[in-house]
Amino acid sequence: MKLDMKLDMKLDIELVKKWTVLFFALLLLPAISPPAQAEVFTLKETIDRAVQANLELKATEAGIEAARANKKSVHTEFFPSFDAQYRYQKIEEDAARSLTLPEDQYTFVGSISQPIFTGFSTLNQYRIAQLGLDAAALSAGITRQDVIFAAKDAYFSILKAQKLVNVANQAVAQLESHKDVAENFYKVGMTPLNDFLKSEVELANARQDLITAQNNLDIAESNFNLLLRRPINAPVQLEEVLYFISFEKSIQYCLAVALEHRLNLKLARADMEMSQKEVELAKSGYYPKVNLEGNYYRRGEEWDLNGGPDIPEKDNWEVQAVASWRFWEWGKTGYNVKAEKSRLAQVRFRLAETEDRVALDVKQSYLNTKESEQNIVTVQQALEQARENFRISEQRYKEQIATSTDVLDAQTLLTRTMSNYYNALYNFKISKAALFRAMGVEVFE
Repeated sequence: MKLDMKLDMKLDIELVKKWTVLFFALLLLPAISPPAQAEVFTLKETIDRAVQANLELKATEAGIEAARANKKSVHTEFFPSFDAQYRYQKIEEDAARSLTLPEDQYTFVGSISQPIFTGFSTLNQYRIAQLGLDAAALSAGITRQDVIFAAKDAYFSILKAQKLVNVANQAVAQLESHKDVAENFYKVGMTPLNDFLKSEVELANARQDLITAQNNLDIAESNFNLLLRRPINAPVQLEEVLYFISFEKSIQYCLAVALEHRLNLKLARADMEMSQKEVELAKSGYYPKVNLEGNYYRRGEEWDLNGGPDIPEKDNWEVQAVASWRFWEWGKTGYNVKAEKSRLAQVRFRLAETEDRVALDVKQSYLNTKESEQNIVTVQQALEQARENFRISEQRYKEQIATSTDVLDAQTLLTRTMSNYYNALYNFKISKAALFRAMGVEVFE
């Protein structure tokens, strides 16, 4: 019986241990679970996140709301306004007796005023407010297109930097292999010392180039994170984009699209139209103003306005049309009109200048795009030749038919050709994004 009790106690202890281990394993499971996969950004997702995160764009959206509220405020000037007054008047006893007025008088006055004609002032103010709302929306659109271009630039800059890091890594690996071969040849007396030293020097230079390429990649990733308002050191993974679509449109087509769609031009035209309305607003001083006004009066010797012995009629009303015309102010209105016309001339000059800048912007972006496109085609043909040249040179060196200098020259040519290819490819994408920005269109490629 004692033996059975000992066995039962051992079983209970073992069971407790198993349950304890299971309990702590469940507690530690979240901590030892594999880390979540890093987010991989596509170009479209990058643009969307940049637009959502941009603070300047949020500020322009607030500007739109301000302009909309201002338009509604000016619109109220077309409608009648209502006023109310409640007054108490105390008159000295003798004066009140001589004037047959009560010593204490309470008065309520309700007024309504409806503008009939304001010299087109209210109408022009409303049109200016509408143009101000249009201008705010255009400014927001310009900011949005700037953010889209910045997102494309950041995206393709990272891809280019990654490829250049890969090229630098490949160059280091190739030079390390060549250095080992040169060292072995030198040790057995097959090649002179300077061949080995040249390979070491080129390897050191390649390692420096790799550090520079890695730093450029880190900077590009930091710019990307800042644009999307992510932590500056957050890891960045992007979807690869190696294809390119040739740009077939002519420069005339691009200029025509820019003149129609470029928001900077629309904003400049809105400014000119607004300035024209400002001239019309200044001319309103030449015209009379006509208002329809009505007043309702109620009086009393007590606060409840219920008349009194000295107030036979406790309430009355009146309606009147009032025309006013300030016809002489020593030329003030004329000077105001002249000033606004001068400002209109300034706006016209700025519009012409904006049109010239847009045309130049389109042409520069177009030429950069076509140059990068031609470079891609040219370097593509040279890339395979450079790879084959390096392979042959390396093989000939191992057979002691070629010198170390031949291998190093071939390796340098290969690295430069690969760098030129990736620079051309991603510069083409950035240049095309700049061209779409110059044309004022949103294309997500």
